[in-house]
Amino acid sequence: MVHVYNCHPFCSQQIVQVEQEPGMVCCGGGALFVVATGGCKVEAYSVEREGCPLICRFATMGTVKSIQHSKIGDYLVTIEEKNNATYLRAYTNWRYQAEEKARVGVRLLGHLLRGASVRGGVQMEIIEIPLSERPLAVACCSITGDLLVGCENTLVLFTLRRQNQQSLQNQSQQILQSTWPNSQQSSSQSQGQSSSSNQNVSILDFERSVILHLPKIKPKRVALCGGYVAVQAELEVLVLKLDASSEPKTRGESSETNKADHLEDQADFLVLPRHQELLGDRAKDCDIPVSIEKTGLEDRGQYTLSYVLFRRFSPDFFQGCNVEETQLHSLQLYPLFTSNQSVSLEEPACVFCFFSLPTAGYLYSLKGGVELLSAYQYPEKVLEAVLTDHLLHVITKNALQCFTVRCAAVAARIEDPYIDTTMKACPPCSLEVCALRMQLFIGLRSVCVYGRHVILLSTADTETPEETERTTQRRGLQLKEHTMLTGIFLAVGIDPATTPALESLLSRPFLQQYPRSVRSRKWTISSPKETSSAGHGWNLYVVDTVTPLTLYQEMIEYSQRYAETNPQAQSLRHLLSEAHLLLRASLLQTSGQQQNSEGDPAAPLQTDADKPAEKQTAVQTDRQELEEALGQNCAQLGDCFSRGSQNDCHLALPYYRMSGLSVTEVMARNRPHPSSPHSYGAGFLFYLKHYLLEETEQILSQEAADEVIDIFSQSEPSQLVSVCASPSMVNMSPARTLRILQHLEDTAGVSVPLTITMATMMLLLDDLPQYTQLMERHAEMLLVYGFIEESRLLLHGGGGGQHTHIRPTALTRQLAKSHPGLLVAAMVALHENNKVQLEQADHIFKELGCENCLQVDFWEAMLMASSQDAVIQELLFRLASVYIDRLTNSNSDAHANAPHTPSRRKPLKSADDLINSCSHYGGLYPWLTVLSPAHITSSQHLEALHKLQSLLCGPSLSVGSVGPLLERLSEETLWGFSLHLLCATRRGQYDRSIEKLLDRCPQAIIAYANHQLQDKNMALWWQKLLPELCNRTRAAADNSILLSALKETLVVVAMETSPTEFLELIPDDGTASYFLPHLLACSQRHLLA
Repeated sequence: MVHVYNCHPFCSQQIVQVEQEPGMVCCGGGALFVVATGGCKVEAYSVEREGCPLICRFATMGTVKSIQHSKIGDYLVTIEEKNNATYLRAYTNWRYQAEEKARVGVRLLGHLLRGASVRGGVQMEIIEIPLSERPLAVACCSITGDLLVGCENTLVLFTLRRQNQQSLQNQSQQILQSTWPNSQQSSSQSQGQSSSSNQNVSILDFERSVILHLPKIKPKRVALCGGYVAVQAELEVLVLKLDASSEPKTRGESSETNKADHLEDQADFLVLPRHQELLGDRAKDCDIPVSIEKTGLEDRGQYTLSYVLFRRFSPDFFQGCNVEETQLHSLQLYPLFTSNQSVSLEEPACVFCFFSLPTAGYLYSLKGGVELLSAYQYPEKVLEAVLTDHLLHVITKNALQCFTVRCAAVAARIEDPYIDTTMKACPPCSLEVCALRMQLFIGLRSVCVYGRHVILLSTADTETPEETERTTQRRGLQLKEHTMLTGIFLAVGIDPATTPALESLLSRPFLQQYPRSVRSRKWTISSPKETSSAGHGWNLYVVDTVTPLTLYQEMIEYSQRYAETNPQAQSLRHLLSEAHLLLRASLLQTSGQQQNSEGDPAAPLQTDADKPAEKQTAVQTDRQELEEALGQNCAQLGDCFSRGSQNDCHLALPYYRMSGLSVTEVMARNRPHPSSPHSYGAGFLFYLKHYLLEETEQILSQEAADEVIDIFSQSEPSQLVSVCASPSMVNMSPARTLRILQHLEDTAGVSVPLTITMATMMLLLDDLPQYTQLMERHAEMLLVYGFIEESRLLLHGGGGGQHTHIRPTALTRQLAKSHPGLLVAAMVALHENNKVQLEQADHIFKELGCENCLQVDFWEAMLMASSQDAVIQELLFRLASVYIDRLTNSNSDAHANAPHTPSRRKPLKSADDLINSCSHYGGLYPWLTVLSPAHITSSQHLEALHKLQSLLCGPSLSVGSVGPLLERLSEETLWGFSLHLLCATRRGQYDRSIEKLLDRCPQAIIAYANHQLQDKNMALWWQKLLPELCNRTRAAADNSILLSALKETLVVVAMETSPTEFLELIPDDGTASYFLPHLLACSQRHLLA
């Protein structure tokens, strides 16, 4: 479906003063090239200056049959005929033909001019490009300047080469010196006469790089863009991708064994091809084989070929067009660069392929997956079409019409990854196209476009003496044409019968009808010469399109009609989407102008040095205006989707975000009129909910916050808890909100989040008794579930990750004072449900001033709840550090005899609680009780010691990680010695531990050995402990502690060894009576065993 809108895309037109009837035209580089009918002359006119003055004219070497201009290199390429032979020629430096008596050089491909012609300065060159077959079509790449020539069954690709004139002169000088030594002086003199500016000019040449053989297709038209090659036959289009690679890749040519027999079988039949469309990889299944023949002289790697698109049409029988006229035309490959691409890039972000039948046009996107973007259904037979960034221009016999395109929608999604998210939006690529108001002409033949200039060639039939019997026929044709033009006016919503002046205008040869909205636009028509106005029946028009911003403004004015009658009309949304894509395409174009300002081919001819700077400033100003217009358009689209259906109401969010409007401004745009029965739209509520759910720094005023409460109390009361918890709503009236929440509770019933929200309102009203009563309604675990359901009741911020600023709410501060256990449990639950991260929770406790108490309680509770190994190790290290700090501080306070300070709040969990409830806290070893200090300075000191000892006794804490921290603790105290002994034991240093324990606290050695020297360490009883005790007892025979320990050790050794082993363990100087009872016990145990 094609929408039709009465928006006029043209602003002015002028007639180019051409002396002879134009046979064909093309444009590029700011110039219009006109080839006279049957002539051998090309005239170049400036389309960027008023009146289109003549730039230059030059003669060709044959009759021009086809002409193309290349943006890169600023050269012309022609297919010419002379003496029944067809030639391919390229014309470079054609602009210098504007000078009087300018010389022209003619050379063959690859043979650069040398000698006097080079030393004399820049001149126009005609490059003969020899071909083995007759050229049928030619195309230039707008990115690289390469040349593609279509012959009978082959495509020949020529690569554009540049050579600096200075290096060329050096080569010429060397040749002259080697050939004619006496000419060195004259050559040097002539070289000095050439200007330095000419020495920097590049000389163009071409190199034949590759030949593609297509035996089953005859090119009618070709196109080239980057590595994409397109071929158009009568009813077929084939698009290929040609890539250069370093590795050779052979491609077998398709088998044609039975081709002759197959054709012979079909000789008696009329075979009509069936309709076929193959996209992407499927295109290789078409019946057109392609083979590569590389012909480059330099070794530049191999070429690989891939099929991209194949489309075949069946001959169609339709009204007004016979089968012979059902042929494809207007093949075009169109590149599009995004604003974040560099000029030096040769790979465009998007490549589009357009081709057309007389009744329909097709636009495909080739990169990132081949896709049909738009199918254009024409109201009448189209002769030619040209694709641009903004519009598709098509001509019929009597009209120029414009259609919108979807190129900007594709480019926007490639340029910005946030398109089609809640952040940004863009109308879809599949949006139905629309036709704008047409401009009427008579006898149009061809069209080409340069920038905002549309060049039209028309050849209307003139009055000539005819026989009287043809007068009736001519009048019938005029009547038919009048009827057809009247029908065109009616198709766009204009009835000529209601306007006598318009009815009379229909009989004029050249028609211009302007809508009321463009009366202020200036239409300048250069008065033609008397000879041409009196005799010729052709004209060459340059029609200027309006600026995209002007067309956008007219679309907005046009859309107001829909907005006044039906704000939810689909046509309003479609027209605003068209305006949006128009602005996006303009922004892409201004980015390209900003980047390519230095690449203008006409730049060397400029004499005013300030023009580039002025142009750059104008481009920046235009871009700023376009961005402002885009913001306004996004606001209007947001308004449409805010009141739209449930299917697309979510688009209000990204469009309002892109508009830059504040939430207060969006609310003002969506207030329903008092007389309107409509309430708030689903899209507006969706936007408002997302805004309130986000952690934004924008805080609403009390008036705006109360209005938000009213909106949701009327539209979605179930969302009131989430709305009240939003950080943007801190200025809402608590008393007013409380009444609304109480009404919600009466109607919807009691819920935990609602109760907590009401308690928060009571807290803001300083009504602590009511706050306490509400909080005691539910058990602590239910309250924790309520906080999980709505975490913003406790925390504001944190939506952007761990580095986002997060802050506690008023309820959080109150819980830290009155319900610390509930706060810790809630924070643990939020962490385990991924509502808050560990660093954010630490920040909250620091904000509350509880980093020495509640934060440690939180870590201990997290250690019990967490199952993530990384989090557990981090918490173990933090807790060990805190316990060591507490022991160090309390010890230093005790030694300094500091005055008594108020004790810290009692921890939520004691050491015994942690040992019983957390597997990471191990039970205290029995020998640690022997090493307990006799005098404890405080209960906190003892609690910290037991918790640290429990961690060291547990299975999870890595001794290596806390070892450096324990160095801060001295071994002078028994509790410090116990911690170092625990670490040495955990490391497996039992020998050293036994020695140190016997030195410091021998009374604990048996308890230590009974617990530690078991299983695989049992041998240490007689290998280490027994010898140590014997030696120490020998030195201190009256030490009862050592003697008791020795006695206990001998009992264990007698139980674990054989009599022979026991005898070997008895020291040589030992008293027999002392060891005999133990030897007897060992023997009796051995006999019983």
